[in-house]
Amino acid sequence: MIKAGVIGAGGYAGINLISLLLRHPEVELSWVVSEEAHKGKKLDELFPHLTNICDLACGTLDDVKKLAKNVDVVFLALPHGIALDYVPDILAVGAKVVDLGADYRFDDEAVFKKWYGIEHKDKKVFAEAVFGLPELYREKIKKARLIGNPGCYPTASILGITPLAKKGLIDNTSIIVDAKSGVSGAGRSAKVAMLYCERNEGIKAYSVTNHRHMGEIEYQVARASGDQGTRVTFVPHLVPQSRGILTSIYAKLTNNEQRTTNNLMEIYKDFYKGEPFVRIYETPCTKNVWYTNYCDIGVEVNRATGMVIVTSAIDNLIKGAAGQAVQNMNLIFGYSETAGLDKIGVYP
Repeated sequence: MIKAGVIGAGGYAGINLISLLLRHPEVELSWVVSEEAHKGKKLDELFPHLTNICDLACGTLDDVKKLAKNVDVVFLALPHGIALDYVPDILAVGAKVVDLGADYRFDDEAVFKKWYGIEHKDKKVFAEAVFGLPELYREKIKKARLIGNPGCYPTASILGITPLAKKGLIDNTSIIVDAKSGVSGAGRSAKVAMLYCERNEGIKAYSVTNHRHMGEIEYQVARASGDQGTRVTFVPHLVPQSRGILTSIYAKLTNNEQRTTNNLMEIYKDFYKGEPFVRIYETPCTKNVWYTNYCDIGVEVNRATGMVIVTSAIDNLIKGAAGQAVQNMNLIFGYSETAGLDKIGVYP
């Protein structure tokens, strides 16, 4: 049994993480930290669905250094740029760290600064972080003490693209990712653009040429394939649903005449053979992965155009955030990778 602490308990990713940890068979949730306005308030007061389940009182960021001494792992679910001030101190007292934010997702400082506009204060800590996508970096994750949990869009996109890019089956300069996310991906803070009347019955593209997750996708696909010329066009959209991400990925096949849908489906099944949270079948749908840690992937070939179309679906708050964080924790501490995550999706 290990003890865990959660920083960022007031957000959507944070509260989903807390829910997963509370039912994990090998974890004791010891403390939670939230924003200053939540100081001293109990979780079931902020989130009534936790009534008679969890009444831990919220601490604040001022308490982190002291609280970290009493746990084995700390999860941070914070906006980018904040974790940098706390992670080195947490590691110094011996706790492992899984950061759900963006601060430790890159191992190249120049690339991180390009996309986020800030520099790391502790270069040594930055250099040892491991990108927390188990399907690609499982063995490194097992030995890590600091995990940079991937973003939600990148998780769906990287898992969808990598089998093709790594095997040289596509032109890596032709990758287009059309991604659609439920509104919870924008976070829990109050914003006019997220009001019901603004988002209901409408779909909207945003950050069409400069979304920060484009850099994360491009960087990881280039790394997996060994092709530094990889270029990704990434266009995210908000859709009027609470949760879920569907990506439609398009790329030019390098040898179209020898590729069929069935052929590529078998390649994907072989690539992800034995992966507990990747499922390959025709036409994934976000409804099939709600509240689960699955990434569902489908692939089809358009012989007339020489294009391959990959679709991938995840729950942005689970496989795209909290569930993947727990999956990484399981690997670090030697638990079954599916512990606390073996949940069947809600249907209908």
